[in-house]
Amino acid sequence: MKKLIYILFVILTAKSAISCAAANTGKPQIHREWMLVSFGPYSKEELIKNKAAINLIAPEKNGKIQGGAFMGCNRMFFTAEFGKANKFSVSEVGGTMMACTDMQLETSFAARFKKMNHYRMEGHYLILSDENGNSMKFIAADWD
Repeated sequence: MKKLIYILFVILTAKSAISCAAANTGKPQIHREWMLVSFGPYSKEELIKNKAAINLIAPEKNGKIQGGAFMGCNRMFFTAEFGKANKFSVSEVGGTMMACTDMQLETSFAARFKKMNHYRMEGHYLILSDENGNSMKFIAADWD
């Protein structure tokens, strides 16, 4: 009887590990908070002052990450997908609706973020880009 319980335990543990591995895209380095350090006409100092960042810490579900962003005023949320051949897509973008004195960075980010469709990793940097050569460069928050 003890052997049977042990075998069932091993099988269930192995099945759980396999399920978790299948849900992961194999890109664990993406699951972290990323600080925006380069974007359009904004200086790095301006981005840091606004605490501009995206959060991709949430676990994946069906290859998608429920993420969040902050650009100095409202909290934003989105669904991100990092696919094969460095394809990136973002959907379901929304956010809180507070009125702040300067929302230019937030408005620019939200509009451009939706158009990003490629990603690449360079060391501790995540770079998102679109078809027109526009890009956003992030550094891992735990690195800087």
